Amino acid sequence: MKSLLPATLCLFLAVPALAPAAESAGTQAAAATRPVRTPSPAQLAARERMRDCAATARSQKLSGDPRKAFMKTCLVKR
Repeated sequence: MKSLLPATLCLFLAVPALAPAAESAGTQAAAATRPVRTPSPAQLAARERMRDCAATARSQKLSGDPRKAFMKTCLVKR
């Protein structure tokens, strides 16, 4: 009985330590088999608008609420 308790304790400590490694290996394999998606033209246009508005806000040194307001109006205009 005395040797069963340490063996059981070791088993309970070892199994959870191995579980994350098994999950990450499965996740990596699933990610490798997923098809690569290309963004749609609308998504590319939205990304470009966001990039342009952010660059303008950065050049004007806007931050906080003024930046939020500027970005909102900038993105609607385009």
